Amino acid sequence: QVQLVESGGGLVQPGGSLRLSCAVSGNIFSIRAMGWYRQAPGKQRELVASITSGGNIDYVDSVKGRFTISRNNARNMVYLQMNSLKPEDTAVYYCNANYYIDSYNTQDAWGQGTLVTVSS
Repeated sequence: QVQLVESGGGLVQPGGSLRLSCAVSGNIFSIRAMGWYRQAPGKQRELVASITSGGNIDYVDSVKGRFTISRNNARNMVYLQMNSLKPEDTAVYYCNANYYIDSYNTQDAWGQGTLVTVSS
């Protein structure tokens, strides 16, 4: 079975930095795209950043210039470097992988979520 294992969440002061990691394992032919989502209490889940195996990257406007997504396609891993963190960044962050199970068909898998709390 496919698993996504996240790490790096925790408590950080405003202006601080945090790096999230996500590793994908299981019966995967290859990764098509990976992304980071977040959900704050009482709010809907939003896409924070995404990156395709070809290197195409997108960010939500609120994190542009502060967050950087990167990946290691060969090892099926994705990272989210978060700098200049703000209290509004507080949320549960989820890793997502869209992957090929054969030469054409794809599926999605999600991590369990890791809590990022930005507070003084």
